[in-house]
Amino acid sequence: MVRVLIVDDQPYFRRVARELLALRGYAVVGEAGCAASAHDAARRLRPDAVLLDVCLGADDGHDVARALARLDPRPAVLMVSITDHGDEDVRARDCGARGFLLKTSIASADLGRFWPSPSAGA
Repeated sequence: MVRVLIVDDQPYFRRVARELLALRGYAVVGEAGCAASAHDAARRLRPDAVLLDVCLGADDGHDVARALARLDPRPAVLMVSITDHGDEDVRARDCGARGFLLKTSIASADLGRFWPSPSAGA
């Protein structure tokens, strides 16, 4: 199974994302609510994929994506947000993520464009 780490400062969104990803065949192995806990969780859990919020309260998700890539370039990072200012996909890719999705489209998006298929494992 593809092991996913969810990084978002909103507990409600983390819970919903966990449920949606599980329904789609992904194994959510951990959650983090800020940059520091994201780094710690990534180091401990070694996920295959990371669902990462663009805005983590006082922390910038793009900076977190860069730091995660330095820590271990293997996990496929997908940036998410409730808004898209038109350049979010480019900004996400510039910081090492595989792309960007609006949070409202996670349930219907083809996550295989960004992450390994849950049936293929990693």
